[in-house]
Amino acid sequence: MPGMRLLLRLALLCGYTQLLAEASSWWSLAMNPIQRPEIYIIGAQPVCSQLPGLSPGQRKLCQLYQEHMMYIGEGAKNAIKECQFQFRQRRWNCSTVDNTSVFGRVMSIGSRETAFAYAVSAAGVVNAISRACREGELSTCGCSRTARPKDLPRDWLWGGCGDNVEYGYRFAKEFVDARERERNYAKGSEEQARILMNLQNNEAGRRAVYKLADVACKCHGVSGSCSLKTCWLQLADFRKVGDFLKEKYDSAAAMRIGRKGKLELVNNRFNSPTPEDLVYIDSSPDYCLRNETTGSLGTQGRLCNKTSEGMDGCELMCCGRGYDQFKSVQVERCHCKFHWCCYVKCKKCTEIVDQYVCK
Repeated sequence: MPGMRLLLRLALLCGYTQLLAEASSWWSLAMNPIQRPEIYIIGAQPVCSQLPGLSPGQRKLCQLYQEHMMYIGEGAKNAIKECQFQFRQRRWNCSTVDNTSVFGRVMSIGSRETAFAYAVSAAGVVNAISRACREGELSTCGCSRTARPKDLPRDWLWGGCGDNVEYGYRFAKEFVDARERERNYAKGSEEQARILMNLQNNEAGRRAVYKLADVACKCHGVSGSCSLKTCWLQLADFRKVGDFLKEKYDSAAAMRIGRKGKLELVNNRFNSPTPEDLVYIDSSPDYCLRNETTGSLGTQGRLCNKTSEGMDGCELMCCGRGYDQFKSVQVERCHCKFHWCCYVKCKKCTEIVDQYVCK
């Protein structure tokens, strides 16, 4: 019997280790600071062998483009922050749970929330790489070379140093999609469905950044006159990208794998998703209660709004379990005055406010 117990424990440990390995993701680059490649000794094994979460294909790309890795990590970090902002008032609030899988086991479910996480992460990489190109941080790219918009007035100059969204899009597609493309599952299997779902949502995230990039211009002239304008391509603020993808999350399409090994709509009454739309294959888990199997953290201890009837309201956020009330002291700047010249002086005001947390 002791031998059987030992074998059982070893089997469970191996299964757990495999689960952790599968859950590991390049998103972990956001949680583990990446130093600039020039600090590594020439000829030594580069940073790529030390980075967790990379697939074999991503590790090869890392070796070819070491200087990009810091910006991939930066893009992932911005994506996590944006995800947490967009879902701050939802039962699932995009919480990070560790430094390897980042969002935890909940990402193993092909839900709407997983779709958003993949899309915003891919968007974060496009955003960070495109900007790094413009700022001259990468040796393989520079300012945007996109064609002059046809509707730009003739007397406006085109060619200021724009964000290189074309390069950012191409590199993000190659790097982010590498993990999915190197996997090979049977046609029509659930595993293949999940790969197709991830690829669709990655593309939707990249296209969001590309679509929302716009022309920015600067005036030139004597004494502030705008006798001449120089224009370039500029990325939209990443909050705008997050808002756009959140709308796509709300209208995400439920899909299933078909006999031909392609995703198809669960309900044919709806329009087929475009490459800009999010898709999902599984129902969302119950985020009300903590569940180690699904990875749900539950809503116990979450702050809620007693007066709101929305998802942040105590009734919905606490899933009908009720809530506790407590008082907290908030300190804010107040009675601010501008002093000539040239600073603002404020006082500190304290206020006791009621707050509510889910039972």
